[in-house]
Amino acid sequence: MLFQHYQVSAERYDEAFHDKRVREAYRNIVNQFEALSMEELLYLNEYAKISFFNQGITFNVYSESAGTEKIFPFDLFPRIITGQEWSALEQGLLQRTHAINTFLQDIYNDKKIIRDKIIPADLLLKCKSYNRHMEGFIPRSGVYCHISGTDLIRHCDGEYYVLEDNVRCPSGVSYVYANRTAVKRSFANVLFQDSVISIESYTEELLATMESVAPDGVDEPNCVLLTPGMYNSAYYEHTFLAYMMGIELVEGRDLFVDNNFVYMKTIYGPARVDVIYRRIDEEFLDPLVYRPDSLLGVPGIMEAYRQGNVTIINAPGTGIADDKAIYAYLPHIIRYYLGEEPILNNVPTYICAHDDDCRYVLENLKDLVTKPVGESGGYGIVIGPKATRKELAQCRENILANPRNYIAQPVMSLSVHPTFIDDKSFEPRHIDLRTFTLIGREREYILKGGLTRVALKKDSLIVNSSQGGGSKDTWVMEE
Repeated sequence: MLFQHYQVSAERYDEAFHDKRVREAYRNIVNQFEALSMEELLYLNEYAKISFFNQGITFNVYSESAGTEKIFPFDLFPRIITGQEWSALEQGLLQRTHAINTFLQDIYNDKKIIRDKIIPADLLLKCKSYNRHMEGFIPRSGVYCHISGTDLIRHCDGEYYVLEDNVRCPSGVSYVYANRTAVKRSFANVLFQDSVISIESYTEELLATMESVAPDGVDEPNCVLLTPGMYNSAYYEHTFLAYMMGIELVEGRDLFVDNNFVYMKTIYGPARVDVIYRRIDEEFLDPLVYRPDSLLGVPGIMEAYRQGNVTIINAPGTGIADDKAIYAYLPHIIRYYLGEEPILNNVPTYICAHDDDCRYVLENLKDLVTKPVGESGGYGIVIGPKATRKELAQCRENILANPRNYIAQPVMSLSVHPTFIDDKSFEPRHIDLRTFTLIGREREYILKGGLTRVALKKDSLIVNSSQGGGSKDTWVMEE
């Protein structure tokens, strides 16, 4: 009886129900939930919350004055993707990641895509994330983007679309593990019965990817994870990944450069470091190259990197592919470098740096979603149909002041999923999916599933935890 009042709308794609009937992939899990009393469900829900609290699974919400640490909201009812659907998604994710890697190598070296006028030079070279210190340099492995987090949505037409790319420093995979652990404790029998593909190999694959791109001639690479420290919003993830991979978690003060090699301070003396998985922004990475006031980075690390004596994951300068104006060109980038049609669709995008697009956006602000090109976490987004006159006026003013900083898109109707709200009932809530792709030297891997994020506020399209969103476990079924 838990779903008896659940509302199914023909205007939205519901992942679990179609015409008020349970989709086949969800039949078993719906039956399992229906067998629970409300008291049992409340107990399991509270048990999951306590589990997250005890593990310290938190995130920070930053305001103008301070950061507030909160327990990551979690919903027990999992999101399910069939094996057939996932196979198609995997092909598109790999295609996209390979195209981004080729694009990064080109723009920091030959710049053929600019000479052939596929992308305007100003759009690229004036991007805040364009890193001039990467010009004329190719990593020894040839890989710039080793870890990518691609955000997908399903529209009301039932098709998947890429909402944005995250290749600078994608986060969230630790929550994928936490979600699966919480569900295992409550519904282990369903995981087994439904043949849900395991996610446990991700950290092994991540370590193997890191080792594969070690400097030439290093047989047993020493890998570390570089964190800004315990006050960073993703510190839980940093500690989790380092522990799972069995590598050292280090801060900038733990490393030093000597003769263009990077070393870690240990009680046994200096130990050479070969691969660094950086979880700090590149502007803080090397005070000799970027911000001179940075206390988080390592002086001289960029020169050691350019000399090929250490590998940095992901490479500095990859953030340009996160720029939402560059995102709009990804279909062109795929065709240009790979000679293929894009497998995954982009959301149609208007680039305010283009006069015609800007004019259209300003005339239709109330019907569009407007986004800053370099922000993440849902910050700065204005959803026209839900915005006030004051918000729209401010948005117009911001665009006119700096058109390059904004893009706009039509309002996409993200698919909805049953979600247990306020410990009372299941209600439809909008969701997206962050996937994780690994690319190394002659190896590639995609996590079977990902982080399904949920907009817990009714009718909200913003799923980010910093904006009040939560998450679900994501099940990919064996074919």
